[in-house]
Amino acid sequence: MLTIQIEVVNAMLAQAHQDHPVETCGIIAGLEGSNMPTRLIPMRNAAESETFFQFDPQQQFNIWKEMAARGEEPIVIYHSHTKSAAFPSRTDIEYASEPQAHYVIISTDPKYKQEIRSFRILNGMVVEERIRVLDKFKSGADISKVA
Repeated sequence: MLTIQIEVVNAMLAQAHQDHPVETCGIIAGLEGSNMPTRLIPMRNAAESETFFQFDPQQQFNIWKEMAARGEEPIVIYHSHTKSAAFPSRTDIEYASEPQAHYVIISTDPKYKQEIRSFRILNGMVVEERIRVLDKFKSGADISKVA
């Protein structure tokens, strides 16, 4: 299960809508071994595509270097789908390279009403997981979609 603060979810959604119709992308870092995503790091979609995302290689190198220096790791790797449901595409599965990460996909296609889903992707296998969103003032709520 992915546990995440509502503020971070809202920041991902805002970025996805701002970048639409180009797929948005980024990571959420957290302390190594914590499995708690805390620091949202928007990244540039070097592909500048409506159907594909690719981290800018130099930006990715710099961010991974910075995370290592801070004792962090990528807890969440997120991107949007602008013309489809929030489910990993073949390309998403093929390029998933962080076995410990939660892969979050946000659909900005109006048909899917701001759907947000999280997956574990390892060796070509995709397993959907629940998302628990924490609010500062309330206990967490389990969701599979945000509408």
